[in-house]
Amino acid sequence: MANDPAVALNSLLRGASIHDHAEALELASAAVRAAKGRGAALITAQHTRVVALLKLDRFADALRAIAEGGDALEQTCTFEKAYALYKTGDLEGAEATLRNAGASAGRHERGLKHVAAQVAYRAEKFDRAAALYRELGADQGAAKYGEENDLRINLSATNAQLEWQGKGWAVPQEQKQPAREELEAFETAYNAACGCISRGDFAKAAVLLKRSRDLCEATEELSEDEKKAELVPIVVQQAYVYTKLGKLDEAANLQNSVILTDISDDSTKLVAQANSLVLQAERNPYMAHRMSDSLTQITGNDRLFEYQSSILRRNKYIFDLQIQKFSGVERSTSKVLSRDSIPAISSAKCDLGALEAAAACQLQTGQEALRRLLPLLKSRPDDVGLILTIVQLYVKLRNPIPAINILEAFFKRLEATATDDHADVRFAPGLVALAVSLYRTQRRHSAIRDELAKAAAHWQKKTGPDSSGAGNSLLREAGIELLRSSHPADLAAAGEAFSHLVASQPNDRTAKLGFVASFATSDFAKVQPSLDILPSVEQLTRGVDVDALLEAGVAVLPAATGPTQGKKRPLEQGETERQQQQPAAKKRRKRKLPKSYDPNKKPDPERWLPLRDRSSYRPKGKKGKKRAAEATQGGIVREEETLELAGGAGSVKVEKAPTGGGGGGGKKKKKGKK
Repeated sequence: MANDPAVALNSLLRGASIHDHAEALELASAAVRAAKGRGAALITAQHTRVVALLKLDRFADALRAIAEGGDALEQTCTFEKAYALYKTGDLEGAEATLRNAGASAGRHERGLKHVAAQVAYRAEKFDRAAALYRELGADQGAAKYGEENDLRINLSATNAQLEWQGKGWAVPQEQKQPAREELEAFETAYNAACGCISRGDFAKAAVLLKRSRDLCEATEELSEDEKKAELVPIVVQQAYVYTKLGKLDEAANLQNSVILTDISDDSTKLVAQANSLVLQAERNPYMAHRMSDSLTQITGNDRLFEYQSSILRRNKYIFDLQIQKFSGVERSTSKVLSRDSIPAISSAKCDLGALEAAAACQLQTGQEALRRLLPLLKSRPDDVGLILTIVQLYVKLRNPIPAINILEAFFKRLEATATDDHADVRFAPGLVALAVSLYRTQRRHSAIRDELAKAAAHWQKKTGPDSSGAGNSLLREAGIELLRSSHPADLAAAGEAFSHLVASQPNDRTAKLGFVASFATSDFAKVQPSLDILPSVEQLTRGVDVDALLEAGVAVLPAATGPTQGKKRPLEQGETERQQQQPAAKKRRKRKLPKSYDPNKKPDPERWLPLRDRSSYRPKGKKGKKRAAEATQGGIVREEETLELAGGAGSVKVEKAPTGGGGGGGKKKKKGKK
């Protein structure tokens, strides 16, 4: 009877319609207990037990069962172990298991690629995940039924994550726009909307989300409970898009329609709570700050992605700023920024620098904010977020010269260190674009070309896929700008940039055209093999009827037979003689009268005299009144006489003493009685 469990297990495995995983687990466990010491039978029973545990979502138990089975079972269950490690959140262990699989993958090779893509996606290595999904999609012969649709959904989700991660250059241009078949499933429509959100195209994202919601509600492949579970992330994303579009009422209505207790996915529930707090902060920031402390922290495989976690941290700091906890925000952000001495250009680090600046200036703007931030720049000269904040303040004040000086000083400090990390920051596409924009406001075209040429030379030296891809957009713009110059050195730099782009992206039509335009005048033999990309003259003129155009009338310049004549009509002979006999009369200038002129009012007859000579003049002050009293007009005329000095020493003029008057002017005044 010892073989009865093994026989029951074999009969169970041979059944084609067995879906009771609990029964399979029970029989497999019994078979393991009964088949100890039996090689192949024991491995089969243990393998069946592991698969049943995975089907029941008991991933930790499956890992323990694999460990108990020894090396033989572990080699057999490579796929199952990698999947269980992935589901428990041990991404490093899953990657190690996948690396060790190698040639032993066997029939699970395609399944291991799926797991590897999922592990890379969860580890936020989205470029690796996208490469694996494209590789799986290219091998259509080994694909199973329904796998093509799953690959398309997963690839679109990975492309959206690449956009959010700032690696939009890694997404092929033809995959950025949703195809017709992608709009026929709510999953792919939702992923396409997420891609639009990552690029900032919220209007198009709203349309795609509505399409995804309508398709989800109309599908017959899901039960009502499954529809509710699938609709939750769509509605949450719709609320976010309406918030970004400024439609706060619609966003609040959608957010209120979501019942948080019904959400089974922890990450989706956390995102919904965070979005609700943002809407709450518009009405009561103190309540939003209090509720933000109650948000749960998620760990394991269901945790948020890094860009989502950074947004939640940023929102927390913004809540603190809204309730004026400036010193706390400044201390926290400064502590995080001081951990890394190398300037960082990630959005998370730049956000922290900007938040620290906002706390330092206490949400002030204009000159007051600059007065508080410029001393902070001396202690943190390499804080990219702080530098960008100061530059923005200067630009808003319409004073770009100090902004350019601060940015150029930062560039010189980075160039002086001469390390790869600092060089990547120095020629980061965003900072280069900022410098070009500031130079363009000052019409410094030579400085623009120099900056783009140096940036293009830097990114051409990068051979890694990440580094070269990060600079592809910059190389393209640098090449286009350098082509506008007629200097041979600029054309040569443009040619090198486009050559690098053609080598890394052979299907980039813009790069090929720029390559031809760069060397067409200097090295025609180099571009001759690439001339087939240019449209021929016959192709450009196809469908043009030259004879019909000539008959319809083509503007032709008249042949010049004599000296160039003016546009005025020639004068007749009689008019010429009259003009010669009668000289042209001078045109009298029309006199202008003041706005306050009144023709009925008689003008002042003394208006031509200086002010001090007018009868209405009244000087101010004691000295002025004294001078007015001494003036002849209306004043007393004092007589003078000339007295000769003795001994012929000359003469002087003195005032003549008054005469007459019966007043006894010479008598002394009697003293009064005391």
